[in-house]
Amino acid sequence: MDTQTGFIIKVLLLSTAISVFIKYGGRYVPLQPTNAITTIIVISPSLIIGFILGWRYLQKSQN
Repeated sequence: MDTQTGFIIKVLLLSTAISVFIKYGGRYVPLQPTNAITTIIVISPSLIIGFILGWRYLQKSQN
C-alpha cells in the first residue's frame, strides 16, 4: 500500500473514532453550556496542531 494511501486511511479511521466517541460518549460528560467552555472547545484543536507543528519545526531545526 502506498504511504499516502495508508496515511489517508489512518486519518479517516481516527476521524471516525473521534466522531463516534463525541456522538455516543458526549452525553456522559457533564458540561454546562457556557461561553468559556465553547471558546475552549473551538480554539483547542488549533492550539494543539500549532503546538505539534511548532515542536516538529524546532526538532527539525536542531538536527
